[in-house]
Amino acid sequence: MSAPLRRLTRPLLAALALAALAVAVSACGYESDEKEVVEGEPVKLGEVSYNVVFSRFLNRADNEDSSLLVGQPPPPADAAYFGVFFELQNESDEAHPLPESFTIEDAAHNHYESIPSESLYAFPLGGEIEAEEQVPVLDTTPQQGPLEGSLVLFLIPDAASADLPLTLEIENLEDHDEPGEVALDF
Repeated sequence: MSAPLRRLTRPLLAALALAALAVAVSACGYESDEKEVVEGEPVKLGEVSYNVVFSRFLNRADNEDSSLLVGQPPPPADAAYFGVFFELQNESDEAHPLPESFTIEDAAHNHYESIPSESLYAFPLGGEIEAEEQVPVLDTTPQQGPLEGSLVLFLIPDAASADLPLTLEIENLEDHDEPGEVALDF
């Protein structure tokens, strides 16, 4: 093999190896048909992918959290507000309905329903997601906020923190099949 050809071979092999690595890494964003996932992994229900990007207890005294709790009364002494932040993607060419509520179940099988929210970051409960659109919609307050997700709000008793893990249940509106479940990691 001539010297000029050898000089071209190494960069070409390196570029091919880099391209193969890029293809392998891009496969990390794969979609799964799993209905039970952990926070940060999408669960696909029909044509809509739900991704819990973050969940945590909220503190009224915190400046950031106060904007999430607009219109909410102080929680009872034995409870706290809990926020679940979503990103959704509609992968079809038609609009789809969104759940009117969500449920969290603790390890003791207690259920907690989502509550309405007046926050600018609130998830559009009972609304719909437009064709090939996302929630939160681009350039809106929740999409540009610090968590880049739409808030679903819960009021959970303090006792639930002893009954971990918490699992979010998402009603399957598309085929009324099994719901999606997300193990919350807060």
